[in-house]
Amino acid sequence: MTPMNFTIFSAFALGMFGLVLHRMHLLSALICLEGMMLSLYTAISVWTVQFDSTLTMLIPMVLLTFSACEAGTGLAIMAATARTHGSDLMQNLNILQC
Repeated sequence: MTPMNFTIFSAFALGMFGLVLHRMHLLSALICLEGMMLSLYTAISVWTVQFDSTLTMLIPMVLLTFSACEAGTGLAIMAATARTHGSDLMQNLNILQC
């Protein structure tokens, strides 16, 4: 495994590890998800450059666009949750309540 692959894999694993362990606040979960998406973006960008394929040059930009949409949607949900529930604690959220 090359150092670049190890670094990208470590960044993704740290994001997933943070998501598993620090689920108390919605903001920390969103930050961990964003870190995982950025490590995937880096991995796909490096993969595209290594294979020097013009057909796959668009894939990292599409992934980055989806990541930005995910971050915006997550922050909107967090703002709505903070307004209705008073905080962003995950334990206060219940799917059965409106």
